[in-house]
Amino acid sequence: MIAFNKPFITGTEIDYLRQAIVAGRFSGDGPFTRQCHQWLQENCRIHKALLTTSCTHALELAALLCDLREGDEVIMPSFTFVSTANAFALRGAKIVFVDIRPDTMNIDEKKIERAISPRTKALVVMHYAGVACEMDYIMRLSSQYNLAVIEDAAQCVGATYKNQSLGAIGRLGAYSFHETKNIQCGEGGALLVNDPKYADRAEIIREKGTHRLSFLKGEVDRYCWVDLGSSYLPNELTAAFLYAQLLDSRKVLEKRLALWNLYDRLLSGVVERFSGKSTPFTLPHVPEGCAHNGHIFYIKCENSQIRAKLIAFLKEQDVQSAFHYIPLHTAPAGATFGRFDGEDEFTTRESEKLLRLPLYYDLEAPEVEYIARCIERFYSKS
Repeated sequence: MIAFNKPFITGTEIDYLRQAIVAGRFSGDGPFTRQCHQWLQENCRIHKALLTTSCTHALELAALLCDLREGDEVIMPSFTFVSTANAFALRGAKIVFVDIRPDTMNIDEKKIERAISPRTKALVVMHYAGVACEMDYIMRLSSQYNLAVIEDAAQCVGATYKNQSLGAIGRLGAYSFHETKNIQCGEGGALLVNDPKYADRAEIIREKGTHRLSFLKGEVDRYCWVDLGSSYLPNELTAAFLYAQLLDSRKVLEKRLALWNLYDRLLSGVVERFSGKSTPFTLPHVPEGCAHNGHIFYIKCENSQIRAKLIAFLKEQDVQSAFHYIPLHTAPAGATFGRFDGEDEFTTRESEKLLRLPLYYDLEAPEVEYIARCIERFYSKS
């Protein structure tokens, strides 16, 4: 069976874990956490990085930094993971969902402005599959309406927009290091702080609302409760594991991009061989200026019925595949905590077509070739 995903392991994690154990420092913000912070700050060219226990917690931290109040509105796509919305709904904000672009599955930047109201305080963008939203346009809108832009860059370590790291463009960004991501530590995340005015308060919120870090640095003679906050720090063993992965991130990026490009070449050939007939499926689109990270390779079938048949066929051929998000505005909580602005022209329709194929570091080229042949056989029979 060709698995849908296998978490990446460098083979050096055990050495870093052993170092952390020997040092006897297990709680958060130890030496390995600081090394991860430094790596992220230098490689993403951001003001400050703060490890968190998950991307969900990084987004919750971002929502707290935005000082959202009951009745404020936050704009975001409906085609995203529940954490994107939960983080802001927890602060009492109303979620305003906007339609997506069918070519990238990202928020349609041209439909954002009509969703802005006097109550809008923030705009959350999610870069699907490590392919950037149209950030120049979005940042111009944010300046015009004085909106905080938060990037849900959960899938984006190593991806860029016009040579800027995703997550490093808006005021705040969030990474995921869940085991399904390119770089992983089982469960983990990071808040990226791009606006220096948020930096000190981000440390306080992350440390349960105390200025404990200032105390540890000798800047104050004691620490106490000064703000809202929670315990968002990962332990030092998690940071040690993650640091080993970050050091190998270039190798991971190169291998995943090679596999992604092989899928693209082989399946483009399948589409060409069906020329003269209806196009069997469509392939991912990467706009100019976007450099993705090979996180997801997907095809879009003609409809959900064909997708279900293809999933079943691939399973018979010992290949695991999967669809992705159910649009949030169609879920019970989506109706409770949010509303869809304008027409759902593409969000539901395109989400019902999307099928993700296996893509992970240990996948090999012959397996990609086999999967492409299976897909061609399926459509030859249809």
